[in-house]
Amino acid sequence: MIYQDVLEYLYNSLPMYQRIGKAAYKEDITNTVKLMAALNNPERKIKTIHVAGTNGKGSVSHFLASTLQNSGYKVGLYTSPHLVDFRERIRINGIMVSEEYVVEFVNTHKSLFDEVKPSFFEMTVAMAFSYFAEQQVDIAVIEVGMGGRLDSTNVIKPILSIITNIGLDHTQYLGSTLPAIAKEKAGIIKNNVPVIIGESQSEIEYVFLNKAKEMESKIYFADRNFDVQPLEDSRDDYMHALIKKGEDYYSEVKTPLAGSYQIKNLATVAQAVDILRDKGYQISDTSFKIGIESVIIDTGLHGRWEVVSTSPTIICETAHNEDGIKNLMTKLNSMDYCALHIVYGCVNDKDYEKILMMLPTKAKYYFCTPSVPRGLDVNILHNSALSIGLDGERYSSPAQALETAKYAAKWGDVIIVTGSIFLVADVLNIIKEMEENEQNEIQ
Repeated sequence: MIYQDVLEYLYNSLPMYQRIGKAAYKEDITNTVKLMAALNNPERKIKTIHVAGTNGKGSVSHFLASTLQNSGYKVGLYTSPHLVDFRERIRINGIMVSEEYVVEFVNTHKSLFDEVKPSFFEMTVAMAFSYFAEQQVDIAVIEVGMGGRLDSTNVIKPILSIITNIGLDHTQYLGSTLPAIAKEKAGIIKNNVPVIIGESQSEIEYVFLNKAKEMESKIYFADRNFDVQPLEDSRDDYMHALIKKGEDYYSEVKTPLAGSYQIKNLATVAQAVDILRDKGYQISDTSFKIGIESVIIDTGLHGRWEVVSTSPTIICETAHNEDGIKNLMTKLNSMDYCALHIVYGCVNDKDYEKILMMLPTKAKYYFCTPSVPRGLDVNILHNSALSIGLDGERYSSPAQALETAKYAAKWGDVIIVTGSIFLVADVLNIIKEMEENEQNEIQ
């Protein structure tokens, strides 16, 4: 099979949670264990950092990978889902795995896949660990797909575990309460492996403390050790000072990612760097600052309050659950604009009615369905939005919704694309195609 054939095989032959939802969800890691054994256990040949959490785990993973990369290490990075290119999931020092490797891996092990019948995610995890082992990375940052205890990535024995925060998401799989979800995510805590909790939450703190005690693991609450403060005298909204236990630690750290939640992520990464230094990793203050500031360039991070156009201003934000929308609203409330246009779509296993109630009423909405089978029917979404007083129309595709919003936007207006990672992926693909077409016309 050539590359496009391989992609079709992966998407169509292997159950993919991002596309079809519950039918692809596995409630154990048996298949992953079988794959690892058949591949000679590549996960045991690499050092790893394991990152879980409801929100922020992607940004923290990218920040850490960028910081380690800028410290001179060969760094693997596994994240999900991808936005534009399947290969975004697997990178070394920011460079995506080659199409040739993807083709070779699938062709070589197709009989194994036919026998084990893994999900799309299980196969991708196997590919990532094999690639990192073959390329002999110094360390790999591994983002959990969902939950933690039963996630396919949980076959590793990391040198550090991180849980960013806990919110109500994927409740049909992880539990309907914060303690239940925390218990699932605490499943990545390993024996004698330090664990960082990014955000202290009093109602679930005991879950992590008990699990860490059981596993004899030292636990750190990042937001109790590090205080991140925006520099009020700076003209740059993204400049912060990091204070460790009352003393200046990093006087100026600039993040290219907007949103109040990035403050929590910075504290988490700073705590991780402290622990890695204690383990012998050479990470200078300069490497940390550069790693944070250049994360988009170094690791290809996209979709986090990403400004994709300035005429008109179009911002893509992958917020897709309650906590994510709360952070989105905080950022919107701090902005100056004339009128707000929101291109919105979500998937059908989210509590969309509750999330719609959180969205601003003073905005014009352009509702659509993300182009995945899990996408919520735009008619259902539109009717629900109208019933609570949101002003908007439904559109047959993300492309039509975006184009209409662009046509309606006047000078000083802002267009936000949000509600689903997959809607953001659709829009990024649309913009990429437009840019390629424009470039072809120039040539």
